[in-house]
Amino acid sequence: MELHDVWFVLIAVLWIGYFFLEGFDFGIGVLTKLLARNRKERRVLINTIGPVWDGNEVWLLSAGGATFAAFPEWYATLFSGFYLPLLLILVCLIVRGVAFEYRAKRPEERWQRNWEHAIFWTSLLPAVLWGVAFGNIVRGVKIDAEMEYVGNLADLLNPYAILGGLVTLTLFTFHGAVFAALKTVGDIRARARRLAFVLGLLTAVLALGFLGWTQADSGDGASLGAMVVAVLALVGAIVAIRAGREGWSFALSGLTIVAAVAMLFLTLFPNVMPSSLNEQWNLTVTNASSTPYTLKIMTWCAGIATPVVLLYQGWTYWVFRKRIGTHHIADAH
Repeated sequence: MELHDVWFVLIAVLWIGYFFLEGFDFGIGVLTKLLARNRKERRVLINTIGPVWDGNEVWLLSAGGATFAAFPEWYATLFSGFYLPLLLILVCLIVRGVAFEYRAKRPEERWQRNWEHAIFWTSLLPAVLWGVAFGNIVRGVKIDAEMEYVGNLADLLNPYAILGGLVTLTLFTFHGAVFAALKTVGDIRARARRLAFVLGLLTAVLALGFLGWTQADSGDGASLGAMVVAVLALVGAIVAIRAGREGWSFALSGLTIVAAVAMLFLTLFPNVMPSSLNEQWNLTVTNASSTPYTLKIMTWCAGIATPVVLLYQGWTYWVFRKRIGTHHIADAH
């Protein structure tokens, strides 16, 4: 296997890690309006991800940085062609982080309510836009012979990509609801389980349509295997949450995300960004990659840094592993 193939796999792993971890982050943000009934319950939901949400975003920074260094042509075409949606995602992530930190800085009702609105919308929009973006990457966009995107924003809002956005929104919200049931106690835990079951059924319908469309359009044997794993894991997650087994349900909902994103990358390879104008103009792991020397240096750096990141992030989740409930929140909040 060539180094550019290795880095394609590593970038896929980084995106899988990001969607697995940030997926329930986004889901919790959406659930602050769908699940929480009052300010104290919203505080409980926010506290479930409070110690980890910023660490989860490290995976996005790593995926973007690795793409820039390993596949500069891919990075340039992607970020120039998808400039507006990616800028909107970036703004949402910035505002979302500020909202988490500033919400409780002042006691006024209006102050806290406005930041809670911000948390909801800046969680919902990226959850949709990431699905739209990856739907377009897999489907192919208007790339010319100079490796430049020549389409417009309307081209990105096609039925396949919009369906992908709905799938990521419902899947992340389901993932977040299962995480909420896993991390809380009391009435909010019971309601999270019931809501997760409903969200799981809706996700199953949308995901089956999107993954089936992907497989029919550009899939092969490997992607079919990943699709089967994703569907079976999602069904298992729904059954487990119905039975009150939150731990198993969370593991299986996470496996659904892992298998679904892996399927998208399997349908891409050896392309990194297909051209809908001419197959000869596809960006591939070969024509979009950096020099072998650059990839070699990156491989050494990744081999040293990645275990350290995994260890400290795993330690963070272990330290903050206990459940919380409304009785842990002081009335002053």
